[in-house]
Amino acid sequence: MKLAIVGGGPAGLYLSILLKRQDPSHAITVYERNPAGSTYGWGVTYWAGLLDKLRAGDPESAAAVAEASVSWTDGVAIVRDERTVHRGDAGFGIGRRRMLALLADRAEELGVHLEFEHEVPGPEAPELADADLVVAADGVHSALREAHADHFGSKVTTGRNHYVWLGTTKVFDSFSFAFKETEHGWIWCYAYGFSGERSTCVVECSPETWTGLGLDTRDEADGLRLLEKLFHDLLDGHELIGRERADGAARWLTFRTLTNRVWHRGNLVLLGDAAHTTHYSTGAGTTLALEDALGLADALRGHAALEDALSAYGEQRRSALVSAQSAARYSAQWYEQLPRYMRLEPARMFALLGQRHSPLLPYVPPQLYYRIDRAADQLEALRRLKRWLGPRVARAVHGRR
Repeated sequence: MKLAIVGGGPAGLYLSILLKRQDPSHAITVYERNPAGSTYGWGVTYWAGLLDKLRAGDPESAAAVAEASVSWTDGVAIVRDERTVHRGDAGFGIGRRRMLALLADRAEELGVHLEFEHEVPGPEAPELADADLVVAADGVHSALREAHADHFGSKVTTGRNHYVWLGTTKVFDSFSFAFKETEHGWIWCYAYGFSGERSTCVVECSPETWTGLGLDTRDEADGLRLLEKLFHDLLDGHELIGRERADGAARWLTFRTLTNRVWHRGNLVLLGDAAHTTHYSTGAGTTLALEDALGLADALRGHAALEDALSAYGEQRRSALVSAQSAARYSAQWYEQLPRYMRLEPARMFALLGQRHSPLLPYVPPQLYYRIDRAADQLEALRRLKRWLGPRVARAVHGRR
C-alpha cells in the first residue's frame, strides 16, 4: 500500500512505525507542517499499562520512550497552604519534543519518509491523490476532517474554564496540585515532571477569576510574575516559562471537546485529536492517540478489504473511548464546580479530587459522598450500590435537562 499520514504527532508517527513493521513494502510518507524538532506543549503523561501495549507494538520505540521518561507514585496537593499527600499508582512523564524525536528516529530507521514543513491544506491536495490510505492525524483543527465535517458528524463543545500550559525549572517528583483562593475566586495548578530539568504546569481558573485577576489583559511577563507569586510555595522560587512555542507566547485557552459520529470517508480515516479530544485533567490524550494507532494497525492487519478495516477500527475505538470520555467529562465538571468542594478540609477535598470521574459525585453533597466512599472501602455491598447508582442518577438528571 501507499500511505499518506498527515500530521507528525505521536499518533501519526507511531502508526507509521506499526504499519512499516507489519509490511516493510508499504510506502509511507508522514507530512508535518512544522519544522523538525518544533512542537507545542511541554511534557505528556501516561501510565504503566500504555508501556505494555507499546512493547507489544514495537519493543524498540517502547524501550526508548521508557528510558527517556520520569516516574512518580504520589500525588501532592497544597490547599490553603496545607500540604496533603495521596499514595497512588505509578505515573510517567516525558517531554513531548523528546517523544516525537524518538518516534521520528524509529520511523526513519524503518524506512518511513518524513517531510517536515510540508502543509497539506485538504483532502484534494495533489500529494494525496494516489495514496491507497490517507490518515488525518492533523489535530483538533484538522483541515482534512473539516473539509467533510458533515459526513464525519463533527461536534465541538467548549469548556467554561480558562487554562494555560506553562513550563518551570522546578522538577517535581510527584504529580502536584495547588489550589489558591483569591479575592476573585479560586485558581489552581497541576504540575508534573517530564525530565531531569523541566516540569509542566497547567494553570486553570473560572472566567470570573481570570478577568478579576487581569489575566485577560496582562502581558505574558506580567501574568507569569503574578502566577509565580500565587504559587510560590509550589514552585519553591523557581520561574514559570511561558513560551511553549517558538512562534509566540503561551496562550490562555478554553478546552474544546471534539467527537465524531464516524471516523472514515472512503480511504480517509481520522486518528488521534483529529477524531476525538478528552479533557487534559485526566492526562489521557497521548495514551488514547497511541491506542488509536494500535487499533488502526490491528484493523488493517485483520481485514483484507480497506472499507471493512476502517469500519471495524472506528467501531472498536469509539466503543473503547466511552469510559474515557465519560471520565473526562466528569473531571472537567468537577473543576468547573470547584467551590463546591473547597469547603471541605484539605485531606477530604483531595480525596474527592481522586473521585472526580464519578458520575454520582456531582449529585451528592460532598461531605455525604466522602462518608459513603470511605464506608464503601469496607463494605462490598455498598461499593456495588455506588457503582450501580452513579450512572442512573446521572441519566435521570440529564434526562430532565
